[in-house]
Amino acid sequence: MNLAALAARLTLYERLMRLDKPIGTLLLLWPTLWALWLASNGKPEGRIVWIFALGTLLMRSAGCVMNDLADWRYDAHVERTRNRPLATGMVSRREAWILASVLTLASFGLVLSLNRLTVLLSFAALGLAATYPLTKRFLAIPQAYLGIAFGFGIPMGYAAILETIPSEGGWLLLANIFWAIAYDTEYAMVDRDDDLRIGIKTAAITLGRYDVLAVMVCYGVTLALLAVIGLHRGLGLVYYLGLAAAAAVMTHHYRLIRGRDREACFKAFNQNNWIGAIFFVGIFADFAIGRGIPWT
Repeated sequence: MNLAALAARLTLYERLMRLDKPIGTLLLLWPTLWALWLASNGKPEGRIVWIFALGTLLMRSAGCVMNDLADWRYDAHVERTRNRPLATGMVSRREAWILASVLTLASFGLVLSLNRLTVLLSFAALGLAATYPLTKRFLAIPQAYLGIAFGFGIPMGYAAILETIPSEGGWLLLANIFWAIAYDTEYAMVDRDDDLRIGIKTAAITLGRYDVLAVMVCYGVTLALLAVIGLHRGLGLVYYLGLAAAAAVMTHHYRLIRGRDREACFKAFNQNNWIGAIFFVGIFADFAIGRGIPWT
């Protein structure tokens, strides 16, 4: 294989892993960083942060390949996905299985340097990533399952630092589940017509005309849970200013999605990167100025 052919092949693998679309990696990364900063009282070990950041990239990439392996027949009939490498046949399923395996093993290699509980949790994380694509066949709101899969860096983060998962980790994961239902419903609103035609289940279809209301309610529950966590940890004004800023972005999303325009809904989905980042900046800044109650 000459260099040009190799470069073309690598580009196809890059598209299969969605490296050209980092939004998914960021939506996985932000909740993980929330957990690492809360669990460590704002001072996580740099090595652990790098392990989780790189592991998030690798597992999100593996998850995308697994998703396309499960959905390649459906993707060919959906406007947004019909040009994906597996749907077009430009990458074989054998190649995709090999790529997913390599990415998963590389991620597992990183986790092996952490404690036993975190290693054990990594198996559950893999199971969630591998089974999520199948939930769109039978769950009315598969976005809830996605919230667990995308937020599993939260219990793993607490485990890596504290060697246990406190109740706060559970509440933070619950907040992430409601956030994921909100943003992935916006995403599903883009594909609603195609999904109805091919028989895929999504929250946008299940909720029908209440989809916009459900998105805003889920945003509200996310904010409420994060506010309770802030009260429990004694976080200060900067943290709550972050929640207020995120609420402003969420309010803007109502204006974007209420007309159910495809492009506007997709824009709202992508802007959730900023919501996750704002939450993190609030946590980071509040600990940086010396607030928050340390673990005892």
